[in-house]
Amino acid sequence: MATPNTSQDETPTPVPTPSLLPPGGDEPQKPKSQKELARERAKAEKLAKFNAKKAKQAADKAAAPAEPKEKKEKKKAKSVLEFVYVEETPKGEKKILKSLDDNAYKSYNPAVVESAWYDWWEKEGFFEPELTEDGKIKPEGVFVIPAPPPNVTGALHIGHALTIAIQDTLIRWNRMLGKTTLFVPGFDHAGISTQSVVEKTLWRKEKKTRHDLGREKFTALTWEWKEEYHNRIKEQLKKMGASYDWSKEAFTMDENLSKAVVECFCRLHEDGIIYRANRLVNWCCALTTTLSNLEVENEELTGRTLLSVPGYDEEVEFGIIVSFAYELEDGSDKVIVATTRPETMLGDTAIAVHPEDERYKHLIGKKVKHPFVDRLLPIIGDDYVDREFGTGCVKITPAHDANDYAIGERHKLEFVNILNDDGTLNEACGGKFAGMPRFTARKVVIEELTKLGLYVETKDNPMQVPRCAKSKDVIEPVMKPQWWVSQKAMADAAMDAVRKGEIKIRPEVPEKEYFIWLEKIQDWCISRQLWWGHQAPAYYIHLENELVDGCGSDAERWIVARTPEEAQKMAEEKFPGHKVTLERDPDVLDTWFSSGLWPFSILGWPKDTKDMENFYPNTVLETGWDILFFWVARMIMLGIKMTGKVPFTEVYCHPIVRDSQGRKMSKSLGNVIDPLDLISGIPLADLHAKLLAGNLDLKEIEKATRFQKTAFPDGIPQCGSDAMRFAFCAYTTGGRDINMDIKVVEGYRKFCNKMYQATKFALMRLGEDFVPRADSKLTGKESLVELWILHKLNVAAQKTNKLLEERNFSDATKAVYSYWLYELCDVYIENSKSLILDGTPEQKRSVQDTLYTALEGALLLIHPFMPYVTEELWQRLPRRPGDKTRTVCKAAYPRFVPEFENEKAEQDYDMVFEIAKGIRSALSACDIKDKAEVCVHANDADTFKTVSEQLSSIKALVKGLESLTLAQDNQVPSGCYVNPLSSKVSIHVHVAGRVN
Repeated sequence: MATPNTSQDETPTPVPTPSLLPPGGDEPQKPKSQKELARERAKAEKLAKFNAKKAKQAADKAAAPAEPKEKKEKKKAKSVLEFVYVEETPKGEKKILKSLDDNAYKSYNPAVVESAWYDWWEKEGFFEPELTEDGKIKPEGVFVIPAPPPNVTGALHIGHALTIAIQDTLIRWNRMLGKTTLFVPGFDHAGISTQSVVEKTLWRKEKKTRHDLGREKFTALTWEWKEEYHNRIKEQLKKMGASYDWSKEAFTMDENLSKAVVECFCRLHEDGIIYRANRLVNWCCALTTTLSNLEVENEELTGRTLLSVPGYDEEVEFGIIVSFAYELEDGSDKVIVATTRPETMLGDTAIAVHPEDERYKHLIGKKVKHPFVDRLLPIIGDDYVDREFGTGCVKITPAHDANDYAIGERHKLEFVNILNDDGTLNEACGGKFAGMPRFTARKVVIEELTKLGLYVETKDNPMQVPRCAKSKDVIEPVMKPQWWVSQKAMADAAMDAVRKGEIKIRPEVPEKEYFIWLEKIQDWCISRQLWWGHQAPAYYIHLENELVDGCGSDAERWIVARTPEEAQKMAEEKFPGHKVTLERDPDVLDTWFSSGLWPFSILGWPKDTKDMENFYPNTVLETGWDILFFWVARMIMLGIKMTGKVPFTEVYCHPIVRDSQGRKMSKSLGNVIDPLDLISGIPLADLHAKLLAGNLDLKEIEKATRFQKTAFPDGIPQCGSDAMRFAFCAYTTGGRDINMDIKVVEGYRKFCNKMYQATKFALMRLGEDFVPRADSKLTGKESLVELWILHKLNVAAQKTNKLLEERNFSDATKAVYSYWLYELCDVYIENSKSLILDGTPEQKRSVQDTLYTALEGALLLIHPFMPYVTEELWQRLPRRPGDKTRTVCKAAYPRFVPEFENEKAEQDYDMVFEIAKGIRSALSACDIKDKAEVCVHANDADTFKTVSEQLSSIKALVKGLESLTLAQDNQVPSGCYVNPLSSKVSIHVHVAGRVN
């Protein structure tokens, strides 16, 4: 049944579980190349086509017949509030609560309800950890979440909203349990991502590269970007209600966090865990930097496939294997080899065969001629070669293939690097190929081999293509001297911590994957050829009178030190009697290295701070399962190594958000949602406009526009932060993916309205002069329905606490939702009307006291999920005498109360409620809407007694009754429709002679 005063379009429906950079100076612009001019023309044509299409659609719409007036008026009636709410509360002050009869407050409007509260919460310090008078953790315990720091690359997306919903629910719940809580906000500099987007913007705006600016100016420009997006993200986080302790806000490149990076690097180097080595790395030519294995995505191909590669106008062919011949040095024979990367033959330094292969044993020790460079390639025997694969001959390129690298080391082969950093070929490839882009060279190599009669054939070949997760460039294995972290020993310690139960990983699937990855862990390359990030605290020693041309390859010349002064002293001690100068390594460190220190660097480490004493280890690390290895495993390894303790005691991995069709969020699909658009609502036209602001081509814009029209035909409705948060918690079942449906969030917005209207009604029934009793203890005068609702509150509190403890967010929302909607609103509030209006003064007061307890308990139960609407409504409730609680954030969370436990009352009133539902069902079956004559037949004395005492409750729960009687034994009237509910009770509706 609907609570009175609920607006007709807000009835809850059943919800399934479910310019960025400043312009340059006044320097004259360089003349534009033909390619640049062509790009600009293409971009202008793209925009013109899109605008022409939109204009045609507008013209077609204008030419269409006008809608009937009645239809337009109907649409207008369904529109949202047609006024702009202006908050009158001064920023940071407690919200001015206007009358619920005020125009802005008559029905639930998230823009009204969610205004002003956050600034007050923050100013009053409600989110800061509460300690005892002597600065210790409260007896109730401690609960700490280090928020995964969002990247300053750009604004937050809907996936961040899921993270906030889960984390803040846990923090607010534990805060209400009386614990000392700390929720630390922060931001990550995101080296590769941020530098990449700033470089693209710089080129788009000024046609300049970072090298045109120089390192200092480019870094300053990136700091400006960081500040802009830092502030934008911060506002998004506050809008979502995240109860962070902003006094402890951290950024990975803050002074102390940078010191932590230096200290960690130095300690690991001193222990021999960080070392310098010239080894194969994953090289991204588009970003001109190394990547870790985790930042490489392997794309599966079943055969010949054309792929788009950054920097190439034409698609590049992959999924093939090319066979060609090498001629022996004396010209007496040829050997045929095959490769999926023909261009790498320019770096071949050997041919390998199996030493027992009868076909080639006689060739081992001989040499073949390279057709394009002055190089002889020895034929070697190695057990690695599979005699059954291909021709049994394998070309060896030690500097550009991981398997070949190992063979090269075993046989002491020459390592020839053929690539420049930008992916063009270098001088080692000969004059014909030097300077040529690698995939252009791929085709030219085949053409030249054909001219020489050495080309054999090309076949389809299933294969994996390694791609950069950021740029989508094809990764090249390249030899580079870099800094590496030996991870095996740290990984063993990290696995032991989970096996011993020091860290619990939830759910179980990520835990299994955690062990699989750590057991196979490899050393980690942490050098990055970037300018944005933490520069390695390493220095190369140059001796006097040496020709200086960057950092050299002599490992003995490297010094790792905490400061330049310390480095200088160490260098002078290492080379006494020499005049030395130092050059700092220009490379920065992998972003995940600094992020790996997050749980303790945010608390002041390496200093021995009070925060480290109180809040380390952290309690829960909540994040997406997709960065379990990027981040979580590294935090555990580095935390144990640096502090001797695990960094946190629990890891909770949340699902990944997809669109309603189950597709991954992507700008080109048009399904990426800004949380603020979901909170405030956005018209479809504005969603379309956002697509034009990006770098999508015309086809992608058209595709994304079509999806938006299908998924959001009326735009995205205003749902509010509370509904969004509750929906995400309801979606979180422990699975891997969430198929996000806006209608689900909108359904919870209607649920917010139900809560809002129910509280308005309850306040009206309590009256302005109502003062609740000092406590909620039973008086002994409670009616059955009062005992029932208090028992239901008890059950809901017990369930919700248990489920949140188990991190079962979906079932926790079900428990709270059911109590609010199906027990408090549909039953108790409906039942209380007649008792408050028609009962004795004693009955009225008892029902009011129970209504207060049941309603306040409901608001407290749901507060961690819905902070704004609960604060708005809780503040309107009168306080119990002696209760000085200033905010619902600090109110005590409902727990199990033994006194409220009453299974007998539950059973009895559940029967009464079933009778009410049975009567409604019978009336519906008989199509009777009013003046119904109903008899309830009880088959035993206990049932008869209970029902006789609750006839008024049944009447309150059923509309359209003319009479309601109770019968026992054989007193059942004739001429009735019978609805048998159980062996104890049946419903009899008089139908004989009735005219509807």
